[in-house]
Amino acid sequence: MSDKIAVCLEHISKTFPGVKALNDVNLELREGEVHALVGENGAGKSTLIKVLAGVYRPDEGGRIRLGWTEETVTDPYSAIKQGISIIYQDISLYPNLSIAENICMGRDKKRLISHSRQEKVAKEALKLLDIEIDTRKRLEDVSIGVQQLVAIARAVYFESRVIVMDEPTASLSSGEVEKLYRIIDMLRKKNISILYISHKFEEIFRVSDRISILRDGNYIGTFQTEEMSEDQLVVHMVGRKIDEMEKKKPVERREKLLELKGYSKNGSFEDVDFTLYRGEVVGLTGLVGAGRSELFQSVFGITRPDAGELYLDGERAVIGSPQSAIRKGLAYLPENRMTQGIIVKQSVRANLSAAVLEKISGKLGLLDRKKEEALVAENMEKLDIRPRLPEMDIENLSGGNAQKVVVGKWLSTDPKIFIVDEPTAGVDIGAKAEIHRLLRDLARKGMGVIVISSELPEILKVSDRIVIMKKGKIVGEMESGEATQEKILEKAL
Repeated sequence: MSDKIAVCLEHISKTFPGVKALNDVNLELREGEVHALVGENGAGKSTLIKVLAGVYRPDEGGRIRLGWTEETVTDPYSAIKQGISIIYQDISLYPNLSIAENICMGRDKKRLISHSRQEKVAKEALKLLDIEIDTRKRLEDVSIGVQQLVAIARAVYFESRVIVMDEPTASLSSGEVEKLYRIIDMLRKKNISILYISHKFEEIFRVSDRISILRDGNYIGTFQTEEMSEDQLVVHMVGRKIDEMEKKKPVERREKLLELKGYSKNGSFEDVDFTLYRGEVVGLTGLVGAGRSELFQSVFGITRPDAGELYLDGERAVIGSPQSAIRKGLAYLPENRMTQGIIVKQSVRANLSAAVLEKISGKLGLLDRKKEEALVAENMEKLDIRPRLPEMDIENLSGGNAQKVVVGKWLSTDPKIFIVDEPTAGVDIGAKAEIHRLLRDLARKGMGVIVISSELPEILKVSDRIVIMKKGKIVGEMESGEATQEKILEKAL
């Protein structure tokens, strides 16, 4: 890592109606450095990188200085032109185009598009990162992990001097994570600067040279990674120690809320027997592609099984649609909140009330605004959704607060069974602890909770019982008290 400054953000403030997202933030990024940017959801990380990307203009007095040019960033095009690439968490590429077209998009200045030329360029860009992919494939036909690598290859092809990676491992398998680490080391040697945003401490301490911390829009400080402990990082991020969850008490498994017998869907899951009892949290885990999400999408009526029986409260039931599932007391928080969980271009209020419009409407079907306002205020208070601005577009919330909105939306339906798929993906340590506590509290009050997660520490922390899937089948089950990561992986592999 060089001592030469690549980017200097000076006195960056950003004010939106009703909220100050950033307050006099200063941050330096050196050449060839991997610099971690951390903070709770709502701390201002997303706003800061959008300022760097030219999406937002900072308030008066704020300035971006680049170490290799007198030019500055005024808009997204100028940021790209100056060598700044942002790889957002939701990968803002073109799913209907080929990998080659995605890598070359915006750089091919020829009047006539040559697919053979694009494929050649794309292969060269991927080769720099030691990646072998069929560049003719459409982006939507490859895994999220491969899409992430394509976004990095695109940034390298654009000859970026600075690459911002926003939660780059949120949807990656362990093998893909290791490949990403190798690529980051390779980029560092090419003197490319990386601003790395993640809520996963093991990643931050593995890849970064320095760590900068934001809290409530304020700059807390920059620290050498090797001189920082996890406990110190938590205190700097949230201003306090995170309380551990109270010790789990044994669950009395008397009342079956949900039972699956021989549940099967060709190509997704096969002959699944599964039981959920009132008052327990069941953790469902396994490697990517094990069929976990597909199984409970079928239970919730998003897809239909080919065979098997489903019982609710001991009685045979048929769930043909999500609406039917909701009426029968089920709620489902999907894995991808951006495409499946929220209504984009709508307010926080509209999203919180979306699943219970019948409940808060009058006899003529007209929405009762007072009921809606009370419901929204209760959820924003209970889940600590920040900022407390019901009319704010949900797209402008941080990832963790948007996730809380999705949780609140489903809790408004008063479900008996709550299925949550990767509930804390992209969520900071404080919000993660809050969501874990909430799930445990719901179970204590008699709800049945199913947590689908790839994070084994999460599964061990929140579950009473752990079920492991592999290639569409349940291959193991154990009480959380006897489970370890090694035992779970042994079954999953």
